[in-house]
Amino acid sequence: MPQQVVVDPPRRVSRTVYRRRRVVVFGTLIAVLAAFAYVVASLVAPVPATAAVTAHDKTIVQPAVQLAWPGYGASAFVAPDYPGASASTGTDASVPIASVTKTITALVILDKKPLNGTEDGPDIAFTQRDVDIWNQVVAEGGSWAPVVAGTSLTEKQALEAMLLPSANNYAISLANWAFGSTDAYVDAANGWLSQHGFTGTKIVTPDGLDPRNVSTTKDLIGLGKLVLASPALSAIVSQKNVTLPGAGSQDNTNTLLGFEGMDGIKTGNTDEAGNCLLFSAQVPVGDTKVRVIGVVLGAPTHDDLWAGVKGLLTSVKAGFHQVTAVEKGQTFGTYKTAWGASSKLIATETKTFLVWSDTPIAVDLQTRPLSSGFKGDILGQGTFTLNGKTETVPLALATDVPDPGFGWRLAHPGGFGA
Repeated sequence: MPQQVVVDPPRRVSRTVYRRRRVVVFGTLIAVLAAFAYVVASLVAPVPATAAVTAHDKTIVQPAVQLAWPGYGASAFVAPDYPGASASTGTDASVPIASVTKTITALVILDKKPLNGTEDGPDIAFTQRDVDIWNQVVAEGGSWAPVVAGTSLTEKQALEAMLLPSANNYAISLANWAFGSTDAYVDAANGWLSQHGFTGTKIVTPDGLDPRNVSTTKDLIGLGKLVLASPALSAIVSQKNVTLPGAGSQDNTNTLLGFEGMDGIKTGNTDEAGNCLLFSAQVPVGDTKVRVIGVVLGAPTHDDLWAGVKGLLTSVKAGFHQVTAVEKGQTFGTYKTAWGASSKLIATETKTFLVWSDTPIAVDLQTRPLSSGFKGDILGQGTFTLNGKTETVPLALATDVPDPGFGWRLAHPGGFGA
């Protein structure tokens, strides 16, 4: 019997084919869309940001100064503009100060009879009484300068006669002129010292010959600051020589003027006080001048005093360092990206500090993460702090850090899987 072939109806066959084709078409479309979405996501997705790996000292510290103190008496110094730049040695008790007393006399007289930096002040007539004072000073063995009855000096000239040759007779004459008598001057001067907080300083004469004229190294440094703050006195004590009516040519007893920028202030010498110097200097350190005020008391001889002051001032100068805390182009960190790009993070400026001894410079860096960038882009800053004062330096890319590119993005969707 012949086999019977059953044939599907035409409508059923077409539905099956359509169904299959639709699956293929939609599957392909989905795949294309998925691939497109992958590519788009890879291209637009952010790449991972890279933080800088930094390397720097937290502080910059120089060697501590070794001061050359004199081997006698008491000494001290201060550099007022540099916190911590001060030290002393020897006794802090009140000791005789000899003619350094005349700095007090000058300050107290100017408090009563002020001068500005350009004024000469009123004329002072010198009489036989002043000649008698001169003769008495000579008889006592004190330092002096000639005086002629009938001559006149301005207030500034009389101060020059007292301070440069350290003339005791002019100190007494000035005190009499300003206050009427030396006793009145002494009362006024001790009151002035008390008002200014110089509790370790007492005087009994305006000239310093009496050993009861005493002070401390701390007070003398303070008195030195006041001398320098006076335009009239700072100009006087820096002179090496002056010619005065009746007194002629007078040399400054401070023969160290000019040494390491020394520009004052006052010598002193008695048997009880020894040899003394209250000094000031504009010490040259690199391209800067550092104001230093110091005092050395009780040197056995003038030669010992000069040597002691020179040694101390030279060692103070050596205690200052010009420190380049950061130099333009100096590397402070590195960026290394996941796709192999890299750049150094460098300083864009040079900053130099004048540092006393081992005073530290604190260093702090702040940076931000990087995805890509160009040479010169600022990505942070360095902050350098000395004695509470700060300097900042921008930190920039040394080279370009390019985008990872199409290929890396396709291989690392979302920046992961590196």
